Amino acid sequence: MVIVKKGDKSMPLVVSLAKFFKDFIYLLTLGIIVVCLLFTTQPLLASDQNSFSSRHSFVTEAVKNVAPAVVRIDIERQVEHEAYDPNLLDPLLRDLLGEPDLFPDKEKSQGSGVLIDQSGLILTNAHVVERVSEVTVTLANGQEVDGEVIGTDPITDLALVRISGVSDLKAAPLGDSEALEVGDWAIALGTPYGLESTVTLGIVSSLHRDINSLGFSDKRLDLIQTDAAINPGNSGGPLVNANGSVIGINTLVRSGPGAGLGFAIPINLASRVSRLLLDNGEVIHPYIGAQLVLLNPRLAKEHNKDPNALVELPEANGALVQSVLPQSPAEKAGLRRGDLIISAEGNQIDDPQSLLEQVEMAEIGIPFQLAVLRNNREIKLSIKPAPLPGIG
Repeated sequence: MVIVKKGDKSMPLVVSLAKFFKDFIYLLTLGIIVVCLLFTTQPLLASDQNSFSSRHSFVTEAVKNVAPAVVRIDIERQVEHEAYDPNLLDPLLRDLLGEPDLFPDKEKSQGSGVLIDQSGLILTNAHVVERVSEVTVTLANGQEVDGEVIGTDPITDLALVRISGVSDLKAAPLGDSEALEVGDWAIALGTPYGLESTVTLGIVSSLHRDINSLGFSDKRLDLIQTDAAINPGNSGGPLVNANGSVIGINTLVRSGPGAGLGFAIPINLASRVSRLLLDNGEVIHPYIGAQLVLLNPRLAKEHNKDPNALVELPEANGALVQSVLPQSPAEKAGLRRGDLIISAEGNQIDDPQSLLEQVEMAEIGIPFQLAVLRNNREIKLSIKPAPLPGIG
């Protein structure tokens, strides 16, 4: 214990000196810490700035993987126009001039494509190269070469073009469209409006979108739906995943109501069609000749409640036969209007699209087994699919 006597004047001086040395040591320690931090963090900051400047998004890497294989396709086709409108002609002038002649005019258009083989095979849309045999292909490096249309398939809107005499071609890596899930990244490449090397980013919005629901009754396609911008000129270009692999071929964009929705043909289907086009120059699609509509228990119950209904529908899932085409394989096999197709080749049928998928895999002229409900009884039918007519 320290006893401080009253009147001792040396005590305040001792206290002041102690406080001074305490504050000095504190400030000195703080200064040393600040200096150390400055010297240690500056190299780290410089390193972070360098790494940040060299860091790019996954989109950049994915595009680098595919962009060298993306091409522009220019076509020129003949379009016939009447020399003058016959409805505007006076009958006397018609006698003098005769019937109006058709004169050819040239129409130019543009699309995209993607190299799928180093030998020069290019996948694109059928509507890009329809009614032409020769096209001009512009490669990613700007080189222009002539292309030959190997074959087109209007049913799937796919075409195969070949270029030759070009070395060091880089083919795009192909992915697996069956492995896609809604929400996956989707990157569209192409030449929209003639603007080369354009990239847009979105996600896979939906899968297995039936093209017939978009108003294309002459097609057989389950499409990939994406919100990545697909504009005129993008058609035929690749849709790419985050890994830089092609998952689809861009085909159309919805205009009007719902504008902004883009669609692509799954690459698994495109690969299969391209092999058939390369081997045969065409794709033969089987058909049975029946128009179908969806039926499920809810729809059947609503129909059966109607006292004016001509027939009672089975309350089950399946593809309901709305009509049978004359002289078709379906008519020859005994399929009738009102039949509900519930299985094909042993596979359950829940809707018309699932039946069309089974028909697409069938072989021409080989019996195709169906199970149908007719008058609440299940019966078996054997149909021999024929080549789909009217395509060419």
